Amino acid sequence: MATQRRGGPVTGLLGGSFNPAHGGHRRISLFAMEALGLDEVWWLVSPGNPLKSSAGMAPLATRVESARAQARCARIRVTAIERELGTRYTVDTLRALLRRYPKRRFVWLMGADNLAQFHKWKDWRAMAKLMPIAVVARPGYDAPAFASPAMAWLRRFRKPRSSLRGPERWSAPALVTLRFDPDTRSATAIRQTDPDWARTSGTRNARTQHSRDAVTHRLIPGTAA
Repeated sequence: MATQRRGGPVTGLLGGSFNPAHGGHRRISLFAMEALGLDEVWWLVSPGNPLKSSAGMAPLATRVESARAQARCARIRVTAIERELGTRYTVDTLRALLRRYPKRRFVWLMGADNLAQFHKWKDWRAMAKLMPIAVVARPGYDAPAFASPAMAWLRRFRKPRSSLRGPERWSAPALVTLRFDPDTRSATAIRQTDPDWARTSGTRNARTQHSRDAVTHRLIPGTAA
């Protein structure tokens, strides 16, 4: 069992393809900030998800742009740090972040849809031992999530959300479930409604200047300023 002896900022991590980012991502992040007393949330825009087909996946720069638009004026930092770290699997990304930012306290945020397939993730038990996990309810996924193989193992580590508010030391594994008014928005539905979203988004952001990653401050090639 791991303990985070960290007194720095409390950061929620929300990973995903963000293909595209949408208001549901923002709403979940703002709710988690309030519920868990987070200082900020980092959106980890993945270069590629091992569990998802690359077909229909917009370029990383386009997905970063969509995330930046949704994160505007909120304590949300959009980052493509996995591209810099060279990590493919979430467990490797989290280990790298813990090494790189030793003073931060992290919470992994994920929807109930991801909990339902969490047992398929590489070294998912090891990942759960790295930092607390907060699962946000999502319409249609609660039943499979709470009946999943991962939940059968994680159930013994469930804690009230108040346990993550401001402690000097966090033990992991720790699972917190968050419930709020359901948000039915999804990237899949957006792509079905607008299959050309990436192309039209690229047209709107046709400038070729590069912007900086909100976490690493390195240039992200292909993004607009």
